[in-house]
Formats: sequence, C-alpha cells, structure tokens
Amino acid sequence: MRRYIRPLSYKILLRKEPDEGYTVIVPSIPGCVANKENIEEAIDAKEEFVEEYVFPLVEANGCYEW
Repeated sequence: MRRYIRPLSYKILLRKEPDEGYTVIVPSIPGCVANKENIEEAIDAKEEFVEEYVFPLVEANGCYEW
C-alpha cells in the first residue's frame, strides 16, 4: 500500500550578519542553520535542508510519491 504526502511548507528566518553574509534558519527542522554570502543563496539553502533532512524521513516511512 502506497501512502501519499501532502505538500509541506517551511518558514525560514533570515538574519543579516554584522560582518557580511546571511544566516538562514529553518526553526521546524532541528539543526538546520547555514551561513551564506547573499540572500539568494540563503533562501536556496532551505531546499538543501529539505532534501537532506525531510526526504529521507519521508522515504523511511513508506511515502514515495512527490
């Protein structure tokens, strides 16, 4: 029996660092924090978090359809 998941959305926090760059945090995913040079890279980092953290959890629970 295949189970299907619904689309997920994540809030992110962006913080401009005093020196340079941005920190991006996904509060709902423990440990998902990254420092990036510009705001576009910081926003794109969220996709990396989802691929590295969420996808394996979903697959481990038998949900395969995206």
